[in-house]
Amino acid sequence: MAGHGAQEHPHGADRLCAAGDRVYSRAVRRGRVPRRDAEPVPCLLELALLHPDPDDMDWLVPTSPQEVMTRLLRGVYDEVSASQRRVGSAVEAFEFYAGLGGRTTPSAGTEGTAIRVLDGLSRIQAAMDEATQACTAEVLTVQPGGIRREAELSEGLHRALALRGRGVRMRDLYTHVARHGQGLLNYLELMGDAVEARTLDEVIDRLILFDRTVAFVPANTDRTMALELRHPALVAYLVTVFERLWRLAIPLTAPLPDTGIEGISHREQSIAALLAEGHQDAVIAERLGISVRTARAHIARLSETLGAASRTQLGVRIAQVGLDGSPRSAPAPVTLPDRGFPTAR
Repeated sequence: MAGHGAQEHPHGADRLCAAGDRVYSRAVRRGRVPRRDAEPVPCLLELALLHPDPDDMDWLVPTSPQEVMTRLLRGVYDEVSASQRRVGSAVEAFEFYAGLGGRTTPSAGTEGTAIRVLDGLSRIQAAMDEATQACTAEVLTVQPGGIRREAELSEGLHRALALRGRGVRMRDLYTHVARHGQGLLNYLELMGDAVEARTLDEVIDRLILFDRTVAFVPANTDRTMALELRHPALVAYLVTVFERLWRLAIPLTAPLPDTGIEGISHREQSIAALLAEGHQDAVIAERLGISVRTARAHIARLSETLGAASRTQLGVRIAQVGLDGSPRSAPAPVTLPDRGFPTAR
């Protein structure tokens, strides 16, 4: 769709086509327009003049004319000597649009730039690049899932290198599974002391915070949409969540703690705790960033190590040896059952 729109609407935000002018004007007057009204004019979405309403994705809300004008001028002033005429036309056009809003009250759920829906990977990348350029001190990230693929690491490498070049400090949270990926180790070696990484059994969904002023989180399951958050209370809340997870996490350079039970790894201890909570295999796999097949293999080894012949019996054994995460006044010596006990296969 991006190519289609670019061919039929070869213009910028400062000189809209007639169809785009009509739809954007209507959006400014009314506060929002149905998504179907903008289908004939993809230029409005491509130029970020309209974006999805966070409360109802079937509607589009306009970017304020003042914000659009500011964005245009920021780019124009980089080439002042060659762009004087364009500055004048941009100001004139969006002063006209600003007058269309009159005294109309913004629709419910519209928070200006405090919460912005980024629809499409190109819009997400552009917003991330803009936040990277403005960042001066700190980036905090949470990266869920398992082993980080080379493609995922390469996608954001240019931003990380730009941040490192300006002396920005970065802290990254991953799941323990990410420790086994060579790509992540190569990335951290390349970044040096600009990046500090820690791991946990499980983390929240993806989160990126720049200078504690703007945050990005996914807006759908396939991550083709994102929310850009600039509301101070929301951003402060997410920073608090990150800091609490960070204190619980283990530095990537430190080994994982021993479980204290022979034959049971740290990952199997995490799986045992989730089993004790009653979670199914698929949920366990998702939360720990591993495949369902890997999760089931660990569950089978747990059953064999603890001498459990069924899933129910496994739950009992987990509680008996203290792998369910329940607090105990004093650790008791762990005696595993005789390996001759029937096992689940």
